[in-house]
Amino acid sequence: MTKIAAIIGGGVIGGGWAARFALNGWEVQVFDPDPQAERKIAEVLANARRSMPGLTDVALPAEGGLRFCTSIAQAVEGAVWIQESVPERLEVKHSTLAEIQAACDAEAVIGSSTSGFKPSELRAGSTRPDQIMVAHPFNPVYLLPLVELVPAEGQDGALVDRAKELLTGLGMYPLHLRKEIDAHVADRLLEAVWRESLWLVKDGIATTEEIDDAIRYGFGIRWAQMGLFETYRVAGGEAGMKHFMSQFGPALKWPWTKLMDVPEFDETLVDLIAGQSDAQSGAYGIRDLERIRDNNLVAMMRALKQQDWGAGRLMKQHEAALRAGTVLEARAADIDDPSQPVPTVHRAVPLDWTDYNGHMTEAKYLQAFADATDRFMELIGCDAAYIASGGSFFTAETHIRHVDEVHAGAVIDIRTRVLLGGGKKMHLWHEMYEGDRLLATGEHFLLHVSLETRKPSDPSPKIAAALTRFAQAHAALPMPEGVGRFVGAPR
Repeated sequence: MTKIAAIIGGGVIGGGWAARFALNGWEVQVFDPDPQAERKIAEVLANARRSMPGLTDVALPAEGGLRFCTSIAQAVEGAVWIQESVPERLEVKHSTLAEIQAACDAEAVIGSSTSGFKPSELRAGSTRPDQIMVAHPFNPVYLLPLVELVPAEGQDGALVDRAKELLTGLGMYPLHLRKEIDAHVADRLLEAVWRESLWLVKDGIATTEEIDDAIRYGFGIRWAQMGLFETYRVAGGEAGMKHFMSQFGPALKWPWTKLMDVPEFDETLVDLIAGQSDAQSGAYGIRDLERIRDNNLVAMMRALKQQDWGAGRLMKQHEAALRAGTVLEARAADIDDPSQPVPTVHRAVPLDWTDYNGHMTEAKYLQAFADATDRFMELIGCDAAYIASGGSFFTAETHIRHVDEVHAGAVIDIRTRVLLGGGKKMHLWHEMYEGDRLLATGEHFLLHVSLETRKPSDPSPKIAAALTRFAQAHAALPMPEGVGRFVGAPR
């Protein structure tokens, strides 16, 4: 059943939440009195559409609808998750939350995007205090997975568990803080770096660009994949964290930091920092910078996914949840009608699959068809366990026809049929589509091989039977155009 999310406040954060929910198949109802809200959210959603689907190698669900409402009561109707993202003024949040609770379902989760207020402050005077909790995300909400989930101190139970389950279903990571504190955890860490940076600029030690370079070329990369403490544990060498702390602990008493002393936030400092920032990034518009940021984040997170590490591991788990229960997870015996080409790939084309011409690179066509081959091998029983036992299929010959262009964000489907399947041989034909539009074909000839001798060998009887079943069923289909075609041959 389709879930409904209500977004109250459609700025940068509210728009990011709307995109995260909608692209995960939720119906989204938005209230924001700003006359520009619809345009702003449309622009955020456009950025999300081009970048977010590329995080996973399984297509996201069909996009949910987005509806703008004329009142809070209309927006929260039927919602199971309500996200408040109004300005950081406590009196505004109190009046907004009161209006939400007067109209919403008593079982709905009400999350606040607040970066500073504690749950106890948000709940003051509320009719159902347990319903309100901090759900503080990070920008862009549609890409970065962290959500600081802070219910009231000591609160646990079904509603909190449900909140965590819903966030996890969006591909996010709910960091459950069981003790409330001003600015939660992540923003307190960011505030420490921010304050120190202000002093470095004010004292003329470094410019805004030099500070950003120190982060993005140095410890920022380490933090992105391993965090703070695990990074320092590695820095301790074989002796580990205890050695690191004993070696560098005394430095905490040295006058290295001005964290206890904040520079006066006057116009001179503001102008200095703003001027340096304009010189650093002023060549790009805000939407350009957002797209550059999104490209970089997708590329880093996909790289981490290949390593099954950090945010990448979270993406793999979300991908597995998206795949669960689909034909992409079926076994051969689960396919009742083997007479039709088998769906083997259903995914979006990520940003890093495109080239200087703006369409998918030649190498990625091959990767997509290789993924289809891998999926078909898995389907007939040549899975990781079988390969570990010493048998596999090796590709001996491949021919790809590039029929039409494929662009980033396109949802592609690959359908696979068996042209020949018997003994050691497997001859596959893949067709790649976007909707009904044929994009490419791939013809692949494979041999079953013993991984011990590295020579052709017969597959297991189970695999041979599954392969023969598809080959015989697909033999009744008309021969596809292009089979056996060589490079340069006329159509």
